[in-house]
Amino acid sequence: MKSLFIGEQIALTLWVGGMWIIGYVVAPLLFRSLDDRMLAGNLAGQLFAIMSYLGLVCALLLLSGQLASLGGEALRAWRFWLLLAMLAVLLVGQFVLQPMMAELKAAGLDGENATRFGRLHGVASVLFLFNSLAGLALVVAGLRPTEA
Repeated sequence: MKSLFIGEQIALTLWVGGMWIIGYVVAPLLFRSLDDRMLAGNLAGQLFAIMSYLGLVCALLLLSGQLASLGGEALRAWRFWLLLAMLAVLLVGQFVLQPMMAELKAAGLDGENATRFGRLHGVASVLFLFNSLAGLALVVAGLRPTEA
């Protein structure tokens, strides 16, 4: 079971570390460095999409690891439910909000479309913040309760 736990630690590190680097370092750097905001947004969007798919794989591995190691006890563990909430947020962001935002961009970001895009982007940003802070909580607390 130790190798399962090490695999979980790696998956959590990849997911949470990737979120923090892309969301709080790379994306802001793109917008500061590139004169073309549309290009910066497209590049950031591609990076966030890659992170979403990596997060999806990591979340499934982490949830499976929790169930494999804790069995039915996982359903009583806050870590399991936080991982499940993070997965749900990721799914909403990638498969609900992102397609809606892409549709608005394709129609042209002027007038009402720009307003709607801004609102959706705001919601996506709040969801991303939730996931990055929830992931940080898991990194700090660990994936398993500590033995007293």
